[in-house]
Amino acid sequence: MSDLEDELRKAVRGDVGFDVASRALVTMDASNYRRVPVGVVAPRDADDVAAVLEVCRERGVPVVPRGGGTSIAGQATGVGVVLDFTRHMNRLVSLDPGARTAVVQPGLVLDRLQEAAAPHGLRFGPDPSTHSRCTLGGMIGNNSCGSHSVAWGTTADSVRELDVVTARGGRLRLGRGWSGAPDGLRELVDGELARLRTGFPELPRRISGYALDALLPENGADVARSFCGSEGTLGVLTEAVVRLVEAPRARALAVLGYADETAAAEAAAGLLQYGPLTVEGMAADLVPSPAGLPRGGAWLFVETGGDSAGEARARAEAVVRGADVVDAVVVTDEAGQRALWRVREDASGTATRMPDGSEAWPGWEDCAVPPARLGAYLRDFRALLAAHGLRGTPYGHFGDGCIHVRIDFDLLGAAGVARFRRFSEELAELVTAHGGSLSGEHGDGQARAELLPAMYGTDMVALFERAKGVWDPDDLLNPGMLVRPAPLDSGLRFSALPREPVDVAFGYPDDGGDFTAAVRRCVGVAKCRTTTASGPAVMCPSFRVTGEEQHSTRGRARLLHEMLAGELVTDGWRSEEVREALDLCLSCKGCRSDCPVGVDMATYKAEFLHHHYAGRRRPAAHYSMGRLPVWLRWASRTRAVALFNALASTGPVAWAVKRTGGIAPERTIPRLARETFSRWWRRRRPADGTGDLVVLWPDTFTEHLSPSVGRAAVRVLEAAGLRVALPPTLRMRGRPVGDARSRSALRLLAARRGRVCCGLTYVSTGQLDHARAVLRRTLDLMEPVLETAAPVVVLEPSCAAALRTDLPDLLPDDPRAARLAARVLTFAETLERHAPDWTPPRLDRPAVGQTHCHQHAVLGDAPDRRLRAAAGLTGELAGGCCGLAGDFGFEKGHFEVSERCAQEQLLPAVRQAPQGAAVLADGYSCRTQMEQLAGVRGRHLAEVLAEALEGASGEETSDASGASGGSRASGI
Repeated sequence: MSDLEDELRKAVRGDVGFDVASRALVTMDASNYRRVPVGVVAPRDADDVAAVLEVCRERGVPVVPRGGGTSIAGQATGVGVVLDFTRHMNRLVSLDPGARTAVVQPGLVLDRLQEAAAPHGLRFGPDPSTHSRCTLGGMIGNNSCGSHSVAWGTTADSVRELDVVTARGGRLRLGRGWSGAPDGLRELVDGELARLRTGFPELPRRISGYALDALLPENGADVARSFCGSEGTLGVLTEAVVRLVEAPRARALAVLGYADETAAAEAAAGLLQYGPLTVEGMAADLVPSPAGLPRGGAWLFVETGGDSAGEARARAEAVVRGADVVDAVVVTDEAGQRALWRVREDASGTATRMPDGSEAWPGWEDCAVPPARLGAYLRDFRALLAAHGLRGTPYGHFGDGCIHVRIDFDLLGAAGVARFRRFSEELAELVTAHGGSLSGEHGDGQARAELLPAMYGTDMVALFERAKGVWDPDDLLNPGMLVRPAPLDSGLRFSALPREPVDVAFGYPDDGGDFTAAVRRCVGVAKCRTTTASGPAVMCPSFRVTGEEQHSTRGRARLLHEMLAGELVTDGWRSEEVREALDLCLSCKGCRSDCPVGVDMATYKAEFLHHHYAGRRRPAAHYSMGRLPVWLRWASRTRAVALFNALASTGPVAWAVKRTGGIAPERTIPRLARETFSRWWRRRRPADGTGDLVVLWPDTFTEHLSPSVGRAAVRVLEAAGLRVALPPTLRMRGRPVGDARSRSALRLLAARRGRVCCGLTYVSTGQLDHARAVLRRTLDLMEPVLETAAPVVVLEPSCAAALRTDLPDLLPDDPRAARLAARVLTFAETLERHAPDWTPPRLDRPAVGQTHCHQHAVLGDAPDRRLRAAAGLTGELAGGCCGLAGDFGFEKGHFEVSERCAQEQLLPAVRQAPQGAAVLADGYSCRTQMEQLAGVRGRHLAEVLAEALEGASGEETSDASGASGGSRASGI
């Protein structure tokens, strides 16, 4: 293969990757299948594509075109050279609003086309649920559809002309009237007119096989349309002219509730007479929370359009009146519609886990039947599932008779794989008995191509093979797909994974303690590959900066999968390829909530680093910042804070410290507070209170770097009538809840002094043995607290998240861990639950800033939103990630990525803040990033409320230097 690599590097201007990581990243798509390619090429233009085909043809090496890698039938995987169009051939070449057409390259993401068309009142009709990351080339290859196909059809309905390079180097411009047809194609069709006129079922969603009927004279001999859905087996697309449609000026969404999915399915076809834009269906077992949905066990999402909001709503209300429903709701506001559509769009990931947490897989993802037969088909489908002892949750495009479903196949053992085959064969017969298509959207690939004779008969399948031979006589392009397919139960992605659980540090309670099962969570839907952050979403900030697959959550999961498989990545936990991919993971935990299947890459990264550096020297940053609590306590105990601050502000010394500690030279070392929060607490006069007792957690950041947050929290909590205490600093059994004042000599010989710590810095750097030791000491200290009913108030979101999730996962056998995790509350949660009658001071001003990543992903921010609203703080905080993310942005080599993450949402929001706005950031990292990159001092919500309570003038002394921290947008 080295000779092939050399030839390709000489022949193309694009990127050529034959290294382990490049290959590992494309071994899988979103299907059940896995193939290891020999290399990956990212071509720059059609000339590069032709050069790759020439080199590979001479050597007999297959070529597989690949877009976003979200295909569900296996057609985006291959053992030869994979063409990755997302890196360079991803442009919108032109857009003609008058002609309502666009010229696109195959790697263009659908949402980018939609954004360009929207200002002209136009859009591309088809819109799969993966619209934020699927490519136009992939959509053409699969003839994708999406939820609006009842209004605007499939991708084939939106294609005008296609530029294609054939396997033998021909450059063709495909269109109607036999335009661009390869030699021999017309003769083939002319000799089979009768078969082509009678051999294809009449369906709105018939995607299976080749669309040879598009070549009939009565259909305009449309070569471009017949090419759609060919899954990269006939030629390589390099450019496309596509049709745009007029977008409705206003939309309304009618959500119709039915008793069950069969009732919803039987009703769907009858709603088409109202001219809806969508008729989507899903059942209750796919909905984690029915909030916002009408009563029922299944729902239809029927969208209507109009020239005005009133017209769209009137059409939606007409649908409701004409439907026999249990309950219904009409939603006209855009935010409400987006929230409901997210429930539907996330179903492709949500469906990969059954309600009891067991795994479910694609394979029969998108069969389609005539819409009028959908109810009867679903009943038979459910009966077939039951007969095989299988479970699945159907959902999908009910108005087109197309059903998506993930089924709990056991694809890990021989017996389960055999049942998978038997079920597939019987379901193929069932679908065809209802006049349906094995594929209604995602193509046949390997998952269904073997069963095409059940749908078309052997003679038609033989005709497909002859058509393939006309286009690709050498069988160079994507062999094993559509024609002469590989068996549907071969090459399964799970076959290479270890059968025994891997020895790991975390508990992985949602995956049965099995790290391999945790890695299997990533099924490839690639929501992490979105190129712009929307709303409060966080995932995946490093991918949005670099645009490289290895820096997406999916890419990292793929490398971990290959590490466990051991075939391609052969050095296990010592893998440098995996380490490099994880290096730019910010551990933001965004994937934990934003990924539809709950991949938790921050935990996987910590696990990997724990094993990778076991018995080895770690990077300097792991010692300097990973053990930050140790160094800060040492500085405080030795009264060396003033000296440290002086040295940190001295150029040569600061340079040496940063170089030695692995800290980015662009960073300013934060100054330590002259007085720690605990020292202030010991000298203060406690307030009298009659309310609930709460224990305020003195996290490392509040204790040493921003004690003003702790002081402000105490002020607000006591103003709300709560009694505040700090955790004990002595482990003395039987003592009451400590308050950091205890100096009694009683049983001092048996006592152990210490400070509570969540272990966050140890976890994020993979020092899990240290983390467990710290957490065990913390639990020892917290035993008296756990004997009370007092909640534990944690001001720093990352520390609260660590206590809620990392603590019980690292110490699953210690019951105290789960008890402490359950006690953890955020500042806003504490006020809402334990001082519900307290009214915060009114500020009546706008607020800007950012919701902390861990708060978004683990803790939730609904109580914070309600508290801000009660205080008169208006506006929404930014989503995304600040980019500092604990030690990440301080570590050498990360500054550029860190800064670009901040530039995405946080810094623009802060810089555009109106005069007098409160700049909020509960996380120390977020506040530091604002200060270092924008010169703006953000504040914790507790600080803003405390200032209002005290009636301060607007100036506050900083913790470290005594200098004013004010600025135009600081809100001070």
